[in-house]
Amino acid sequence: MAKIEVAKVADILRQAELEPAVMRRIIEQINKITEDSAVADEEKPPAQKKQFVILVSDPDGKMPEQELAGWVLQLPEEASVLSVLERVHKATYDFNSTRRGRKLPAETLGEAFEAVPAKNFKDVELWVKTKTPVLVLTTDNKLPKDAPAKE
Repeated sequence: MAKIEVAKVADILRQAELEPAVMRRIIEQINKITEDSAVADEEKPPAQKKQFVILVSDPDGKMPEQELAGWVLQLPEEASVLSVLERVHKATYDFNSTRRGRKLPAETLGEAFEAVPAKNFKDVELWVKTKTPVLVLTTDNKLPKDAPAKE
């Protein structure tokens, strides 16, 4: 729906040569509607902040028990997942060869994901979804038979 200022609506009504009483009622109704919508906008709760987590299936228990961290990346469906590190290295190398990259070169994967612009990753068809590492959780890939506990 298009938004228009009440003053512009009043000018349009004056140009239409409406009776002053009718024009006043219309403008009062418009003002009431805009006030109600402003109050409704103020009542909205703030958006809930979300975080990423990587859930890894580990039915045999081969993953280590310590906390692991990782990054969430996206690449084309037809591309091999084994090429991810090569793509990261290429994007980082391209960044490090720029003036800004020579000033503050990325030397680790973490620095690469945080410092290298999305354009460099896009050029190698890789999209970084999380610039900071997220926790990796392991699961045995089984659902419990009883009802879940209520929070």
